[in-house]
Amino acid sequence: MIRAAIAGILLASSGAAVAASCPPRLGPALFPTLAVDAGGWVRGTAVKRILASRKARMAACRGVAPCVVEAAHWRDADRAALAQARDVVAPSAAMRLAGDSGAAAVTREIDGLDRVLDVYAGAQAPLYPKIDGPDDAAGSPARAAKVARAVKMAASCVPSSGLRDESLGLALALLTVNDRTEAIAFEPLDARHHAGAVALAKRTDWSRFPYTALIVPGIGPEEPGVQLSTASDANARMAADRYRRGLAPLIVVTGGSVHPRRTRFVEAVEIRRALVDRYGVPAEAVVIEPYARHTTTNLRNVTRRLVSLGVPLDRDTLIVTNVDQSRYIEGAEFTARNLRELGYQPGAVGQRVSANDLVFRPSPLSLRIDPADPLDP
Repeated sequence: MIRAAIAGILLASSGAAVAASCPPRLGPALFPTLAVDAGGWVRGTAVKRILASRKARMAACRGVAPCVVEAAHWRDADRAALAQARDVVAPSAAMRLAGDSGAAAVTREIDGLDRVLDVYAGAQAPLYPKIDGPDDAAGSPARAAKVARAVKMAASCVPSSGLRDESLGLALALLTVNDRTEAIAFEPLDARHHAGAVALAKRTDWSRFPYTALIVPGIGPEEPGVQLSTASDANARMAADRYRRGLAPLIVVTGGSVHPRRTRFVEAVEIRRALVDRYGVPAEAVVIEPYARHTTTNLRNVTRRLVSLGVPLDRDTLIVTNVDQSRYIEGAEFTARNLRELGYQPGAVGQRVSANDLVFRPSPLSLRIDPADPLDP
């Protein structure tokens, strides 16, 4: 698995503080409202009072890990007091595009904080137990040791700006000590991997193409050591054919390091390799979306990449995949799953062009970040 570089954890036998810090991009990636104070999150006296109360509650634990974890949760009283604090945060440009509000984003991110605490320091199962969550069983000595390390690390994990609340630092530290920082494994994504695609998008006349992009979902192999499944290779071959026919100027390949659990191979990276090396697609025309762990987030995350590249969202894309996945995407079960897991539809599924080609109009609702799934928020 391609993982974010994680600072070394130096624990003295005396139990001295951990001389380490969390990956600096992790907070803004998972908690863009709470960890980035651009909207003035801590400007109100009511909010400051809530945070001060929570800080005192955690400090009273004197570093005892189970107590700190319990105190870090956002209690009903905290939430009720926060709900009374008007003008908590101003909506960002991304929020406005997604039809989101500052209050909704704050609530969503606080829920995400509590979920991280419950899953990585408690006994709650992650959303997808087969591929997500900690490796150590709840109640085990190994889990307890990691929680204790996270409690020591938490102070160094609070971003220099944003929410001055130790629950944020603790959540980030828990993910760090469990080596679950997949959400930032490729950042800064466009600067590191898409210089050619960024330049291509800037000079593209989108009206010349039937579709703005071809979307190619990954279909992960279940066998350890397998880089690319035969199904993903078939998707790549079909996408290359559509690209050569001039249906779209870009191919967006989507899929993270998912199957089997802790695999070192990333679906999007391997499909891109096949497109460029095996099927001759120009490298600048292939965009990777290496984070999605599910079909729901395949489509959601592709929309984020399109926005990042400046691709217009008022035009159609084309999903190119095997017939079974294609039918699933246009079915009622997938629609219901989107509402259940995302809370919205990541876009509108349009007409079927062929057994393997499905029209899709992305929705800006996909810009909403939800750390309830911290590996793919």
